[in-house]
Amino acid sequence: MSLLFELPAVPTVPVLGSEASYPVRRIFCVGRNYAAHALELGNAVDREAPIWFNKAPAALCLSGETIAYPPGTANCHYEMELVIAIGAPAFRVPAEDAMAAVYGYACGLDMTRRDLQNAAKAKGYPWDTGKDFENGAVIAAITPADQFGAVAGQRITLAQNDAIKQDGTLSDMIWSIPELIADLSRLYHLEPGDLIYTGTPAGVGAVSPGDVLEGTIDGLAPVELVIGAAE
Repeated sequence: MSLLFELPAVPTVPVLGSEASYPVRRIFCVGRNYAAHALELGNAVDREAPIWFNKAPAALCLSGETIAYPPGTANCHYEMELVIAIGAPAFRVPAEDAMAAVYGYACGLDMTRRDLQNAAKAKGYPWDTGKDFENGAVIAAITPADQFGAVAGQRITLAQNDAIKQDGTLSDMIWSIPELIADLSRLYHLEPGDLIYTGTPAGVGAVSPGDVLEGTIDGLAPVELVIGAAE
């Protein structure tokens, strides 16, 4: 049976040191995974369970791009994050076995239409329009896990026009990488091609046309983004 129209190709992410790229199947994101960030947005900090939301693969944007200021918002924020690239199936895995599912890591930006997110939260609605939009999931090249080493106290930063706005360490995360994978694998059959954005440190803020963002994590390729004019 023929198709009515062709869909875009599966989005892919470069892998450092490899001619092969990483195809993206799904994008999962965890909220409130740094205590100071939760507090700066007026949210309670707890360890009851991670808070999950999703972005469509169509939201993916590679590092180095210039994007239009997102539509429908007057308060778009940057959120600098460590991204996990899943490389093996994982379903109902215990935390002690979860790292076997990791292919690699990358720097990422979880761009957020904060005004839309806040309006939805105030009414008890889902966050979808505040989080899932074109170019809302920015990612740099993936570093294989064996080249990065253990996730520990690596520094994570975000500079806006060369001024440091976010500055923390990966050890500040409330939920560790094994805990996140184990919890998510209770809800989904994780597969190669799944990305997990792991939350952001304190210091999130608004972007404006003309801004240049650069996010870094020790040992990973930086993520860069330029904000253009609104369309």
